[in-house]
Amino acid sequence: MSGPATTRRDFLASAALGGGLLVAPHLQTFASAQDKPRHKVERLGVGAIGMRYQGSVITEKAREYGDIVAIADVDRHVREQARASFGSTPRIFEDYRDLLARKDVDVVLIATPDHWHTKMIIDAVRAGKDVYCEKPLTLTVDEGKVLRRVVGESDRVVQTGTWQRSDSRFRLAVELVRQGRIGKLQRVTAATDKNPTGGPFQTYPVPSHFNWDLWQGQTPDVPYIPERAHYTFRWWYEYSGGKMTDWGAHHIDIAQWAIDSLPVHFDGKARFPSIENGFNVATDFGATVKYANGVELVIADEGRRGILFEGDKGRLFVNRGTVAGVPVDELKSSPLPRDQFVAYDFDNLTRPERAGKLDAIINHMGNFFDCIETRRTPVSPIEDSHRTVSTCHLANISQRLGRPLTWDPQQELFVGDSEANTWLKREQRAGYEIA
Repeated sequence: MSGPATTRRDFLASAALGGGLLVAPHLQTFASAQDKPRHKVERLGVGAIGMRYQGSVITEKAREYGDIVAIADVDRHVREQARASFGSTPRIFEDYRDLLARKDVDVVLIATPDHWHTKMIIDAVRAGKDVYCEKPLTLTVDEGKVLRRVVGESDRVVQTGTWQRSDSRFRLAVELVRQGRIGKLQRVTAATDKNPTGGPFQTYPVPSHFNWDLWQGQTPDVPYIPERAHYTFRWWYEYSGGKMTDWGAHHIDIAQWAIDSLPVHFDGKARFPSIENGFNVATDFGATVKYANGVELVIADEGRRGILFEGDKGRLFVNRGTVAGVPVDELKSSPLPRDQFVAYDFDNLTRPERAGKLDAIINHMGNFFDCIETRRTPVSPIEDSHRTVSTCHLANISQRLGRPLTWDPQQELFVGDSEANTWLKREQRAGYEIA
């Protein structure tokens, strides 16, 4: 572990160099579990909605378990290219509802912009489909409440694409924290990079191959600006929440998995651009979140992307390249008991349908299809994903209002702040309402 003079920022910046702290024998145990052959379910019909980069990535992963029979995208160029990439046999649609109406579609993949996730999941579940949806799960906190209710009333399997839960590094880090290897957890820092800036952007006529009205969905109808669509939608609050919901949906998810509590106080700080027809997410941002069990989460837009856990007996850093710290090194002499892993279940294994052994998960898409076959709860279920993205939304609200906020996690309302509570939902354009 670094000496007392090392700051949290220093540790975040240098942790990626800690590859020497990785314990090869232990990580090989995880690798061998990852390599186990999976039982394949009967070939299912898969429909994919939203086929830009991430949509094609998850559709390719799903091909191992099902047949791609239908594709939907509001951009004709994108959907035609997607059909060519997946064997030229899938039926293609502009409107996702036509895909949901098909009886040969058993499973739906969703990789659209964030503002469409909730409505598409609800429509798919009501159509009797099992669903894999990219993160972040919702655009607002209230959307998550509706989504929880609808999915909970159904018998459908819904997996969120927070795949870090199925990565051995992150699972190991959470397990080390939950097993007390850094003592009592006191502070967690979730670090990402800054939001990009851009604009002013020019408006253009809507391209003939692009259904701009359908793309906008519930959001306000505005003139077409190419930078509002496709990948760069993330830098407009109308459609997303910037890096806070982009990377935050990953790192805050892992942080809360380890914290094992719910947030009660938010103090967000940010600076915002003032560029007409330009990106409007915060240029600099951060937040301090306090949890009911006393743990503090610091969300930072600087430092090495990753998560730093600090306890009263040590600390631990994890990102997509490493898991580093003295607790990892000590696994050589004191391995974790493989039959006592608890990180896969917030309920201390009281729900028998959720496995406790971390090596029971082979990969995120594989876990989803396993749960389709067994009708069990996947590793990234609706409730956990709703609570994760709610933390992101609430931090953004504190930043945008410019003041600390107290949160009641049971009622899911701000305490004594009626103005802040109006930010838990948004007005929805007629024809695209979520209910």
